[in-house]
Amino acid sequence: MKPLLLGLAALALVACNNTTQSNDKDQTETPAEQEVAEAAPRMFPKSIGPVFEAHGGIAQWDKMNNLCFEIPKPSGLEKHSTDLKSRRARIEHKDWVIGYDGTDVWLDQDSTAYKGNARFYHNLYFYFYAMPFIVADPGVNYQQLAEPLEFEGKKYPGTLISYNDGVGDSPKDEYIIYRDPETGQMAWLAYTVTYRDNEKKDNFSFIKYSEWQEVNGLVLPKTLTWYTVEDGQPTAPRSDVSFEKVNITETQLDGSLFTKPEGAEVVPR
Repeated sequence: MKPLLLGLAALALVACNNTTQSNDKDQTETPAEQEVAEAAPRMFPKSIGPVFEAHGGIAQWDKMNNLCFEIPKPSGLEKHSTDLKSRRARIEHKDWVIGYDGTDVWLDQDSTAYKGNARFYHNLYFYFYAMPFIVADPGVNYQQLAEPLEFEGKKYPGTLISYNDGVGDSPKDEYIIYRDPETGQMAWLAYTVTYRDNEKKDNFSFIKYSEWQEVNGLVLPKTLTWYTVEDGQPTAPRSDVSFEKVNITETQLDGSLFTKPEGAEVVPR
């Protein structure tokens, strides 16, 4: 990896491990910041609002400015860093770096090591990991499902999430959050993928959210388990993804982390 990228990686590590806002006492709130601080709490339908509360609450989530975690993969460790307000992102691997600077997704590598679609991948795990809070974004619609998901004798009530036109890269994606009726926490995620052709789908994939960890007042996933699907229902575990060294804080990551390095390529849609 290039020396500049190594330096930025070290900067990201320091920022992601910092649990307080830097120079907090020396900062003076602007009128705009005061207005945000005094804004009324966001309101959500009964089908989804209690889920947010069971995971620490939207108010706590809104305080946070960055989310960082690591994913061990057979090809090597991936370090994911996301600015929660701008959704700028950076994924570091020993053979490549993917970034999103707020406008473009870029890929930097010394060879052709990365084989996937970097634009599709740059925020893929962030979306799965930031559930349920990610579906509190503007432009989201909620619908309580009449039929719960039934798995191994237990019924999980569900909320269908859809997006307004023009929201994100794939506004026709749909999600269903199934909640545990006892704890109120998210238990399953069903989702469609429309990125490649932007056509609405009705074949849902399923992820089980069975392990949680508390980080800075928020209940976040520890392990996600993808399931095989038959006749529109999850049947058996297929693969796991573990999340390590999770950190979510009020610290603002340095903007240079997301800047496209010289020589990196912009990834088209």
